[in-house]
Amino acid sequence: MELPGIAVTPLDIDCASVILFITQKGDVMVIEIDFNSDEAIYVQLCNQIILGIATSQFREGEQLPSVRQLADTIGINMHTVNKAYSILQQEGFVKIDRRRGAIIAIDLNKLEALKEAHDMLSVVLARAMCKGVSKDEIHELVDKIYGKYES
Repeated sequence: MELPGIAVTPLDIDCASVILFITQKGDVMVIEIDFNSDEAIYVQLCNQIILGIATSQFREGEQLPSVRQLADTIGINMHTVNKAYSILQQEGFVKIDRRRGAIIAIDLNKLEALKEAHDMLSVVLARAMCKGVSKDEIHELVDKIYGKYES
């Protein structure tokens, strides 16, 4: 499917749909949706875009596909994509522009990000401790995951 400035290629791979977007700059954006997952599709979309930002696959100022384009490509309802984009906007990952649609625009409020990370990690760490995971194992895991996002 050709879009103005964005080429979209859906690939079906074992229950998952991998969507490739070629931007006007020639960069490739990848979004993977697993239709057999228990996780809601809009949550998967949000997570894939956030992971794309963290790994520099999606960059500040880049345009995401329109709600209609993405919904048609993945084969889902437009309201699902709209919900994902709205959540990403509320969380400060994208801004919605009437002319250009959803644009990657990171809100760099570090204190807010730290508080959110603290709240989320508190529960994850409590679960891990209940299962006998050691502090050293947690540190090793955090270093490994964090290393994937460092430039």
